[in-house]
Amino acid sequence: MNDASVVSSGSIGARLDRLPMTGWHRRILILIGTGMFLDAFDINLGAGVLGALVRDGWSTLSLNATFVGVTFIGMTIGAAGAGLIGDRYGRRLSYQINLAIFGGASLLAVFAPNMTCLIVLRFFMGIGLGAEIVVGYATLTEFIPAGRRGYWICMLAVITNASLFVASALSLWLIPVFGWRPMFLIVGVAAIVVWNARKAMPESPRWLEAKGRKREAEIVVEQAEASVLPGTILAPPALDPIGATVNESWRVLLTGPIMLRLLIGMLLNITVGFSLYGFINWLPTFMLHSGQSLVSSLFLTMIVSAGAPLGPFIGMFLADRIGRKPSIVLSSLAAAALGCGFAFTKDPTAFAIFGFLLVTALYVMGLGFTVYTPELFATPYRMRAAAICGATGRLATACVQYAVVAAFVAGGVPAVVGMLICLLVVQAIVVGVFGVETKGRSLEEIAARTAR
Repeated sequence: MNDASVVSSGSIGARLDRLPMTGWHRRILILIGTGMFLDAFDINLGAGVLGALVRDGWSTLSLNATFVGVTFIGMTIGAAGAGLIGDRYGRRLSYQINLAIFGGASLLAVFAPNMTCLIVLRFFMGIGLGAEIVVGYATLTEFIPAGRRGYWICMLAVITNASLFVASALSLWLIPVFGWRPMFLIVGVAAIVVWNARKAMPESPRWLEAKGRKREAEIVVEQAEASVLPGTILAPPALDPIGATVNESWRVLLTGPIMLRLLIGMLLNITVGFSLYGFINWLPTFMLHSGQSLVSSLFLTMIVSAGAPLGPFIGMFLADRIGRKPSIVLSSLAAAALGCGFAFTKDPTAFAIFGFLLVTALYVMGLGFTVYTPELFATPYRMRAAAICGATGRLATACVQYAVVAAFVAGGVPAVVGMLICLLVVQAIVVGVFGVETKGRSLEEIAARTAR
């Protein structure tokens, strides 16, 4: 294979970008979304499970930090592996492997005899979980037309992030009565069902074209074109005015413009990791240590978690209207401001309100991870670049768990939130100054602009 592939006129990408949204796109969204929902559900069930483990004497704050830490070490490995497999062997094989890994490990966790065994199994769950997140958003990015890409990727995020509320609600219902084991059982059984359903999902035609498998790519695009309603007149594929060459070598990631994009993607992933998993994941445990009962802490967490699907729902209407950069900057600053109120409230009602608004803003900000990061890179190395960003974020999240515990012991919730606010402000400045706008541009055009 040559070290470069040409972004040509009338390419597969141009044919995909001219299509209206059809049932073919919705089917792909559902197939990817169900796996992503289970992935996020498996991550988010840790909040309720860890609180129950402490209550039952199975665990301590230190062991809980290890549980969360090994989750993200596994996710770091999984994200890196998914990038290599996804770019070399295809998106479809990569997401089937990772779904099998975290689904199988979740089933085994149901029978874990002690905390040590559960931590080991959580590491393997993390490998599958990290891979799924990298592959899912990047894969859907390659199917959706440029003008609707932000809306649909945010829709995938709505499906994915609804799992936080569902996991919190099921934790409230199941854990006090049946314990924590049914939470892992749900994931394991559902993963088997989704794994079988996703056998029918097509490979990314953009990836097939980049690999020189043009006829296979055309078959997939023809299926998409056939799903358009009869009588619909399709515009001819847009011509690429740039005619740029996309370097497939991994070394291209170290070149100037792309390296800058890579660093921005890393920062976005680090911030998302700290926000969603270094902060939200600890809320039930923090509340237990503040004197709340397990049921009360789970109930308040469920209310706060309702902001998780609302955030990307708001993002659906921002990403393709005001653009990616303004959405990320404004939501980051809003989250920082709300964090100040959340950190110093003592009243449970105010806690729930500030927490709900803060989580909503954090999940709007998450479009930087879900929508923006995959758009920054060309198809031949999109998975590897997204994997590097994702792995960096997961590794940072794994390391920060102990910092969260230390900050909480030293200064309580205000100290933890203070760390989060600093990171949010830095992110807003970096994206605002150095970020590129991708709204409405084809993936090929975005890639070509760094190739010149």
